Amino acid sequence: MRFVPVKSEESQATLMLHKTRELLIKQQTMSVNALRGHLAEFGIVAAKGIGRVDELIEKAENDASLSEAAMAALRVFVQHLEAIDASIAGLDRRIASAHAQNEVGRLLVGIPGIGKITASAIVASVADPNVFKSGRDFFVWLGSTPRQNSSGGKEKLGSITKQGNAYIRRLLVLGATSLLKGVGKRKGPLRDWIVALLARRPARLVTVALANKLARIIWAIMTTGEAFRIETFAKA
Repeated sequence: MRFVPVKSEESQATLMLHKTRELLIKQQTMSVNALRGHLAEFGIVAAKGIGRVDELIEKAENDASLSEAAMAALRVFVQHLEAIDASIAGLDRRIASAHAQNEVGRLLVGIPGIGKITASAIVASVADPNVFKSGRDFFVWLGSTPRQNSSGGKEKLGSITKQGNAYIRRLLVLGATSLLKGVGKRKGPLRDWIVALLARRPARLVTVALANKLARIIWAIMTTGEAFRIETFAKA
């Protein structure tokens, strides 16, 4: 049994910022999906993605066939989404401010795929990285290890357990996804490892494997205080 060190009030407050931000993003996604569904019934559609919502709203506002009742509902959606955007932006600024005051957090953003949000969440969640015996122990805590389905002496690995910190795990997977998209513009041992793995495995599995490797790197930097070696994943 691993005993988790008591978090400081500062860390608890930072995690509250993260959890509030996560809740607002879920509400934003739900609102956007609802708006898309309603407008699709009127034949008003736009490409998927949160970045195309403004285009969708503009189409609706310029559609003369929409009734006054539909326009009233549209305005409620617009005001709601604008309020959520403003709240998320405000939380991002507070998280960035807390991150700037933490030396370990500043080291973590030097890792490819790790931004201020991820670094801040990890620092606030892991009060003492030395409670983990190794980097593997750390990502096991995140629930990122494959499930064992071995039988008859044959080892079979299933999907990841997902029994750890879901928020940090999701942030690491997002970071790994962004790295895969730009791997062609990089050079170094980490790039070579990714390319070799992509040649043998589907991109989805490589993303999880890369998230695990990022977790190991994070643990190593938190325990040693060393900066990430840029030449490992340098620009080509």
